[in-house]
Amino acid sequence: MATANKNLSNLELVPLSEPSKIKIGVVVSEWNETITNNLLQGAVSALRENKIVEKNIIVHRVPGTFELPLGAQYLLENNLVHGVITIGCVIQGETKHFDFVCQGATQGIVQVGLRYNKPVSFCVLTDENEQQSIDRSGGKYGNKGIECAISCLKMIQLKEEIKKPSTNIGF
Repeated sequence: MATANKNLSNLELVPLSEPSKIKIGVVVSEWNETITNNLLQGAVSALRENKIVEKNIIVHRVPGTFELPLGAQYLLENNLVHGVITIGCVIQGETKHFDFVCQGATQGIVQVGLRYNKPVSFCVLTDENEQQSIDRSGGKYGNKGIECAISCLKMIQLKEEIKKPSTNIGF
């Protein structure tokens, strides 16, 4: 396992030009709520540490992980945010339902980000059991919410950098 004995959630400060103007949407699954609330806490704390003001962190809940892409799309299609963090948790059960939910959510989240040309960060735990989810939502492997908040901010920063006037490379 790549994460064995590693806390992967190092909090980074992302050098955004005007963090007080950045608005971040967070769409959180109600399913496996204990886990998703921990991920939400991690994401919000990382955003605050990066000077994103409280009123610019827009949190909405959806019934389950499968609904995350549509929740993200609602925020983006109304141009309410610069990026979205999607938070969910799917734990392997006895049926193929796990596979369908994971695949649908993953593909949907990717499509929404590409359609709206804004970062949509994938904070969806897809674990074999509840303990693995606990370990990744504030346990021994850190908090994936922190990692995904930083990822979202880094992608916003990248977009800012690319938009700045630069020297033409002259093809």
